[in-house]
Amino acid sequence: MSPSSSPETFDAVIIGGGPAGATAANDLARHGHHVLLLDRAGRIKPCGGAIPPRLIAEFEIPDHLLVARISSARMVSPSNRDVDMPIDGGFVGMVDREHYDEWLRARAAEGGAIRRTGTFSELTRDKNGTAVVHYETRADDGRMQHASARARAVIGADGAISAVARQCIPQASEMRYVFAYHEIIRSPDRSHPVFDAARCDVVYRGRLSPDFYSWVFPHGPTTSIGTGSAHKGFSLRGSVAEFRKAAALDDLDTIRREGAPIPLKPLSRWDNGRDVVLAGDASGVVAPASGEGIYYAMAGGRAAADAVALFLKTGDAAALATARKSFMRRHGAVFFILGLMQRYWYTSDARRERFVAICRDKDVQQLTWDAYMNKELVRAKPLSHVRIFFKNIAHLTGLARAA
Repeated sequence: MSPSSSPETFDAVIIGGGPAGATAANDLARHGHHVLLLDRAGRIKPCGGAIPPRLIAEFEIPDHLLVARISSARMVSPSNRDVDMPIDGGFVGMVDREHYDEWLRARAAEGGAIRRTGTFSELTRDKNGTAVVHYETRADDGRMQHASARARAVIGADGAISAVARQCIPQASEMRYVFAYHEIIRSPDRSHPVFDAARCDVVYRGRLSPDFYSWVFPHGPTTSIGTGSAHKGFSLRGSVAEFRKAAALDDLDTIRREGAPIPLKPLSRWDNGRDVVLAGDASGVVAPASGEGIYYAMAGGRAAADAVALFLKTGDAAALATARKSFMRRHGAVFFILGLMQRYWYTSDARRERFVAICRDKDVQQLTWDAYMNKELVRAKPLSHVRIFFKNIAHLTGLARAA
């Protein structure tokens, strides 16, 4: 492009090619919009990689992306008491984000989105007030060069510490984080005394995480072992090293190490009231307590795409606010309940001990899996909810034993 030429104009420029951005790009492109998907190269988000059946069906994920099928979870208390939670008649799919995210980006390109590799630098406006997205890209000779694109609408899907959000959405300063770190290792063989390739282990222990949890999530030939914490100064790498040793996983090859912030709560506003809307981690849609983000990122990406499509059709900037409204209408209650759980149960090892004890209850297990697999609070079994309510009261007041 010559210095005097104008940058290409797109209906939507989507910044960030993770599950949220790639989903938004795919949806908009397949509905005939001119879309640019801008993504940084080589970035793999630290993630356990769990995707529920609802995601697989709703977003048409092919079987070949599932590197493992998990049939149970094991909850481990601070005193090393464990509770197995089998999934009756179902499974949770596991994906490797390196390959999963690239498949989503490729699908968006097949649907008509234009892919470019680059790092967002800033958003300006031309003389007509149209947004101009500026980004840096690497030339064939290795030098960095400037590029830009005009956009009728912009979707910021560039992660928890979103440059788009920091520049365009004042509410971005509200964001609070858990910092997560994991190591991808070679999975042990079947003779390992603790590891189960069809089970996710979730460990609640203050030494490993003072305010979150640690995990072992199998990915077929590889495994994610990690932890998270919002406490500044807490050594996540030291915690994972200790965890690997305790789990007899310390002598296995380490393939890669990754760390990133994980949002704790959705932002109160996702759009700038003009032409920018957020999606995925940039908007804060990671489930509290569990840290689950892939399904909610993709749901948020779809909500952002729907909002942008309405904006492009009507020209009414108020349409952008429907992204948050529609998402929270569907998932806000789950986020509220999980937020309460994290704020109460994760604050001490004594409470974590009781939390794991509650998970031994079959009513709790069934409703937990129903809610996770279907991504909604289950209302079909009121008697189970009543029983769980009184059991929770017993544990909160100390009338029930943790063992």
